[in-house]
Amino acid sequence: MTATEWLAMPDLVDVLDESLGRVRRLIDEHYLIGSRRSGVFAVPSVFIVDGHPLSSLRGTIIVLQDAGFTDDEVIDWLLAADEELGRSPIDALLAGHKSAVRRVARTLA
Repeated sequence: MTATEWLAMPDLVDVLDESLGRVRRLIDEHYLIGSRRSGVFAVPSVFIVDGHPLSSLRGTIIVLQDAGFTDDEVIDWLLAADEELGRSPIDALLAGHKSAVRRVARTLA
């Protein structure tokens, strides 16, 4: 699994330069996804590029949630190496391979 820094809500407000309400809306609308693994809700920092949620993340989150994945399972899948992609899905998304990632995600349903 890709090692990543996790950003708690105050950090997200700073990094995204948005109000807390707007950050919560981004999460509610699936532009970002996070977890309470360490007791505090946090989002992997790799999901944010140049101060904005990675644009291809939302559709991928929705595909995985439609397949029955929990938020933790979505995050784990995005960060773990995938044999078919040859890297982690998040690395493939960052490289602009949204279609390949979603094709693999759809097979998980």
